[in-house]
Amino acid sequence: MRNNSIRGLLKIPGYKITEIFKKTDAEIHIRIEAHKRNRSICSGCGKSHGGLHSVQEMIAEDVRLGERRVFLYIPKRRYKCPTDGRIHTEDIEWIELGARVTKAFGRQVNRLTSITTNQEAGWFLGLNDEKVYRIDKAMLEVLFKTRLTPTPVSTNISVDEVAWKKHHRYLTNVVDVDKKVVTWNAKGRKAEVLNRYYESLGSENCQRIETVSLDGARTYISSTTDYAVNALIVLDRFHATQKASKALDQVRRDELSKARKNENEELIELTNCKQRFILLKNKANLSEKQSVTLQRLCEINQPIYKAMLLKESFIGVYDLKDEDEAVGYIYKWIDEALNSGLPAFIEIAWSMVDKIEYVLNWFRCKRSSAISEGFNNKIKRLKRMAYGYKDIEYFKLKIHQHCGYLNPRRFQLN
Repeated sequence: MRNNSIRGLLKIPGYKITEIFKKTDAEIHIRIEAHKRNRSICSGCGKSHGGLHSVQEMIAEDVRLGERRVFLYIPKRRYKCPTDGRIHTEDIEWIELGARVTKAFGRQVNRLTSITTNQEAGWFLGLNDEKVYRIDKAMLEVLFKTRLTPTPVSTNISVDEVAWKKHHRYLTNVVDVDKKVVTWNAKGRKAEVLNRYYESLGSENCQRIETVSLDGARTYISSTTDYAVNALIVLDRFHATQKASKALDQVRRDELSKARKNENEELIELTNCKQRFILLKNKANLSEKQSVTLQRLCEINQPIYKAMLLKESFIGVYDLKDEDEAVGYIYKWIDEALNSGLPAFIEIAWSMVDKIEYVLNWFRCKRSSAISEGFNNKIKRLKRMAYGYKDIEYFKLKIHQHCGYLNPRRFQLN
C-alpha cells in the first residue's frame, strides 16, 4: 500500500508520511512530519508565532489498521511564547494533549469504556488500566466542558442521592425527567450541595422549574423551597411505597428478634430474611404457597398483621381520584398509624404531618422520581463493575457517560 493511501486512512491533516520503518503482524510504526506550509500553533497562547526553541519526537498511538496497532512518530516543535516567556509545545489539533494518543484513538477508548470496564477495554486495546483511565478521563473532561458547562436547563427534575463509598458517603444526582438524563451531580447530600446546582442555573432559570420530584429529604426540600420558588415539590408514589415497605420490614425484624428470644420456631420460620419478600410483594403477585404463608403469619402475629394493613392503606392513597378525597384519607391514616403502637409507622406518620402537601402535589402533576432510582441502579452496577472508584471526580464523569449527556450511544462524540 502506498504512503498516500495509508495517510488517507490515518487522517493526519497537515502531515505526511516519511517512512514506515517497522511492521509486524501486531504493530506498524510510522514516522511522519509536517508539511513545510503547515503553521504550528503554540499551546500556550493558541497563536502561531516564531521563536522556535527545539524539536522533540513523540510517539502517539492511533486507531488500528486492520489488526495492527499503529504508532506514529511525530516531531513536535517547541516555542518560546512571547505572551508569558515560557517554553510551550505546539498544539496539534488531532493529537490528544498530554495523552500520547490521537483524538480518534481517544474516542475509541471512550466508546469502549461506556459499555465495559476500563480493565476489559485496556485488554482489548493492549493498554494498561492506568493509561485507559487517563485517556478516558481527559476525553470526558473535554466533553463535560462543551456539553455540561453551563449546566443544562430543565423544566421537570428529579433529585436523589446514591452511595459512592462506605460509611455514608453520598453523591447528589439531578435528573431531567423529560429528557431522561443526569444533568448535574456533586459530592454530598446536604442543602448546600443542591444549592450549588440551583446557583449554577441562575435565578431566572430556577423560576422556570415546574416540578421537583424527590424522596422527602428535608435538606433537598429546604434548598428547593429557597431557589425553585415556582416549582411543585412532589413526594411520588415510588418513594411513598418504599418508605411503607421499609417500615413493614422493620416490624418484621423486630418480631423476628422477639421470636428468637422466646424460641418460637414457627414465627422464626415465617419471619426470617428468606420470607421477607412475601411481605414486601404485591398481594396480587403472590403464588398460592406464598399467600398461605402470609395468611398464617398474619394469624399468629398481630403487629405484622397491623403493619400489613397500614402499608396497604398507605399505598392506597395514590389510587384515589382527586386531591380533595386524598386529604381526608391521609389524615385518617396518620391517626391509625399514631395509634398503632408500631414505632416504624409512627415515625412515618409524624413525617407525613409536615409533608402532606408534597404528597398532594402528586395529584396536581402526577410526576415521579422513579427514573432517579432506575439511574441509581445503573450507577451501583457501574461501581460494582469497577470495584469502586478512588477518584470521585472521575466517578462523577462516568455517571454522566453512562446516564447523561456524555453517553456516546445517545449523543454523538464531537
